[in-house]
Amino acid sequence: MNTIASVLSSATERLGTDTALLDVQLLLAHVLGCTRTVLYTWPEREVAESALRAFETLVDKRLQGVPIAYLLNHREFFGLDFYVDESVLIPRPETEFMVEAVLQLDLPAEVSLLDLGLGSGAIALTLGSLCPQWRIYGAEASQPALQVAKRNAEQLLDRAVDFRLSDWFTAFEGERFDVIVSNPPYVEPDSAYLNEGDVRFEPLEALTADSEGTADLRWIASQSRAFLSEAGWLFMEHGWAQGMVVRDMFMQAGFQKIKTIKDLQGHDRITCGQSI
Repeated sequence: MNTIASVLSSATERLGTDTALLDVQLLLAHVLGCTRTVLYTWPEREVAESALRAFETLVDKRLQGVPIAYLLNHREFFGLDFYVDESVLIPRPETEFMVEAVLQLDLPAEVSLLDLGLGSGAIALTLGSLCPQWRIYGAEASQPALQVAKRNAEQLLDRAVDFRLSDWFTAFEGERFDVIVSNPPYVEPDSAYLNEGDVRFEPLEALTADSEGTADLRWIASQSRAFLSEAGWLFMEHGWAQGMVVRDMFMQAGFQKIKTIKDLQGHDRITCGQSI
């Protein structure tokens, strides 16, 4: 008989990784539509043949390296539950620094915020959920990714957002915003990082940029002031070694009060500046 305990034991041995037990628990709970607590409480419960086949399919994909977030179609970000699939980057803890930095601004109650390169919508929707009076806009060049962001908006917010299919600012000509945030592609196309871990399965167009990873960062920095209201702010996430380069981009674009925020490892991660 295929019990929860025996199925978990066999799958854990198959994976053979440091996170194998947690991975198979998450996958089995997902297939059974229950919590991990149920797995602990009723280890002797039989797993139906159909559920076992679905579970083994997921374990096979995990053996190939497919990220758990894609297999579960779920990733938590800032305490919120985001749907994710292979069309969007998996939200990362370091991006939460972007949310925290924006929240520290001295802003009026009503703010218009534009997220360039929405992906799953993690940044825009988290800020929208924490600041219910803010007007939330988003630009995303990928139609599949845009659908993911819209799906998350419907699940996480009780008000409408304005998410558009747009190559950066193209769908927002003539509009202005109090805050612009972006986590654009910033990895070099030949970086060894692209062959590591979860990144191997993430959309390449959302990761890499020309000019050693700086092309999109430079474009956004150079164009944003035309789309910012008076005293508006631009925030951009970037690579750990790009802080000095990005600060120089902000200075050349005419921003003031430029600063870079470090992540938990002490690396440059978010740079912001004000349009005055």
